[in-house]
Amino acid sequence: MSSSNRRQFLKAAATGVAAVSAAPMLHAQGAGTGAGRGAASAPLLDAKDVNRISILSYSFLGLFQAKKIDVFGYLESCRYRYGLDAANIWNGMLTSMDEDYLKKVREALDERNLKLCTLTSDNTHIWDPDPAVRAKNRENALANLNAARILGAEFMRLDAGGPPAGDRSSQAAKEWSNEAFDGIVRGYKEYAKYAADHGFKMGPENHWGPEGIWPNMQKLYKAIAPQPGFGMSVHISQWQGTKQEKDLADKESAPWVVALHMDNDTCNGPLAEKMGILRDAGYKGWWVVENHSNGRNEYAMTGIQVSQVRTVLQSWREGPPPNKTQAG
Repeated sequence: MSSSNRRQFLKAAATGVAAVSAAPMLHAQGAGTGAGRGAASAPLLDAKDVNRISILSYSFLGLFQAKKIDVFGYLESCRYRYGLDAANIWNGMLTSMDEDYLKKVREALDERNLKLCTLTSDNTHIWDPDPAVRAKNRENALANLNAARILGAEFMRLDAGGPPAGDRSSQAAKEWSNEAFDGIVRGYKEYAKYAADHGFKMGPENHWGPEGIWPNMQKLYKAIAPQPGFGMSVHISQWQGTKQEKDLADKESAPWVVALHMDNDTCNGPLAEKMGILRDAGYKGWWVVENHSNGRNEYAMTGIQVSQVRTVLQSWREGPPPNKTQAG
C-alpha cells in the first residue's frame, strides 16, 4: 500500500472509530433528565454518568513489577485502551514525591483530559504502636496529601491503622485502644482540614485492621463527620465478618461513601445489586474497578470488569425493557 493510500486508509478508519464511539454518547444527550441519581425510580442518566468509571492502577501490579507499565503507561491505557475519563492512582506506582515529577504526572493527566478521582495511598496510616513508624507515616501522609493537591485528586485514601504490620489476629487488629482511637481522630481532623482547604476529600477505607469492621468504622466516622474534607472509601464486600454482616455493612455504609473499589468477585457476582444500593443512597462518586488476577492477563481481566460496570450503568440509562403484550 502506498504512503498516500495508507494515510487515507488510517484517516478513514479513525473517523469511523470516532463515529462509533461517539454514537451512544450523542444519543444519550437527548434523554430526559428525570429524578436525581439517588432516586429509587431508576432515573435516566446522562452520557457522562454512563462513563463514570475508573481503574485502580494497582490492578496492573504484575505488569508494574515486571517493568512493563509505569504511571504514564497506565494513564495512556485509561484514556485510549479503556476509553475512561478518570484515573485512580495507587501511590506505589509513583516513583517520587518530588514536585517536579508530580507536575509531570499532572501534565500527563491533563494532556489526556483525565481527572484523578482518587489517590490511593499506602504506608501513610495514622496509627502504629511504634512511635517511629507513626512519625515516618506522618511524613509520608503529608507528602501524599501534597501530591493529591498537585495531581488534582478528588479523594485520597489514607488508612487509620492500629495494629503493627502483619498483625491480623490480635485484639489491636479488631478494636482500637482509646489511645489509638484518639490519635486517629486527631490525625484525620488535621488532614481533612488540609484536604478541604485544597478542594478535595480524604479518609479511611475498610482496608485492614479495625477499620475493616463496620461498627468500628461507624464509630470513627461519627467522631469526625461532618467535616468538609473528610469522607469514607469502601472496598465493596470486603468488610470482615460473615456474608450477612458484610452485606449489612455495604448497605448501611452506602450513604457515607464518597469513593469505592470493586474487585473481581464483586464484578462477577452481585455487581448490579451492590451498585444499585449505592445509587439509591445517592452515591455521586466514580465506579472504580480493582483487578486481582495475580499478574495474569491484567489488561484483559481489567477490561472485563470495566465492561461489566459499564453494562450496569447503561442498563440504568435505558431503564427496564418495555412490557410485551402476548397475542391472544
